[in-house]
Amino acid sequence: MPEAMTEPGAYVNPTGEFTRDQRYIATRITRDGRDGYPVEPGRYRLVVSRACPWASRAVIVRRLLGLEDAISMAIAGPTHDKRSWTFDLAPGGRDPVLGYERLQEAFFKRFPGYERGITVPAIVDVTTGEVVTNDYPSITIDMSLEWREHQRPGAPDLYPEALRPEIDAVNEVVFKDVNNGVYRCGFAGTQEAYDAAFTRLFDRLDWLSDRLATQRYLVGDTITEADVRLFTTLVRFDPVYHGHFKCNRQKLTELPVLWAYARDLFMTPGFGDTVDFDHIKRHYYEVHRDINPTGIVPLGPDLANWLDPHGREALGGRPFGDGTPPGPVRPDEVVPPEHTPLR
Repeated sequence: MPEAMTEPGAYVNPTGEFTRDQRYIATRITRDGRDGYPVEPGRYRLVVSRACPWASRAVIVRRLLGLEDAISMAIAGPTHDKRSWTFDLAPGGRDPVLGYERLQEAFFKRFPGYERGITVPAIVDVTTGEVVTNDYPSITIDMSLEWREHQRPGAPDLYPEALRPEIDAVNEVVFKDVNNGVYRCGFAGTQEAYDAAFTRLFDRLDWLSDRLATQRYLVGDTITEADVRLFTTLVRFDPVYHGHFKCNRQKLTELPVLWAYARDLFMTPGFGDTVDFDHIKRHYYEVHRDINPTGIVPLGPDLANWLDPHGREALGGRPFGDGTPPGPVRPDEVVPPEHTPLR
């Protein structure tokens, strides 16, 4: 997750406002290979944790676009320490493709002594074992644009050219006030910083509710990159952000428009079938020990209501535009049934 701790379990900024370190590896994988990494099916491995909202964007986009055969995926466990994410879910605790126990090894292979956050999502060059990038906003955009020739037949256009200015504008405010806004609440070190972040977050959620009251998706009449980026925060709202991060003016389930919108996406192939609620809760409650010193993970909330009818079809819209839904989840990427309400 793209927040780096200065010591084990320390995330809160005691002086006030939480500021995210956004210095990521800016290398891009492109058709022309201008950064030294050309698009090449089978060459790269996407490293994620299902706990992380930023990594979950890449998981969703990869699935929606059908890039599973072109870009393999390694799933790290839900928790980490100061030395980074570990592959403890893999047999023997090592990723079977990279041979690594920790994502840190790929970063150090390219940048010995790398001092910034070892974050997911990250893409690793399988041929060298070196990290290519952890620049999460670019990763999903490049999946849409640079990897187009390797997408499945019927893949949706998640970043249509005509809508890019509006998508970018929506993404910018959603990132500042919502995606990062929940962290600004949770990691605030003073009452003043928390109050400001709380107000900003819920003002933006009200704005989003107004916007989505009359249209099914955030931009245009189909699912776009903007919906993916908002969804990964909304799906974590009640399980962790409402209580753990003190984002408690209302639960998501008490915001009728956003709750219906989130359920609509959750039940759309490619969204809910990538969500692991157990990993989400374990990460936040076990790792953020300065917020939750006991490390106790709550048993709730009840997840069955994620499958309640949402009624958003009445607003029209075509989820995949002129495309089609993705097929079944690959057997080796299925979320354990006890970690999701989907069956």
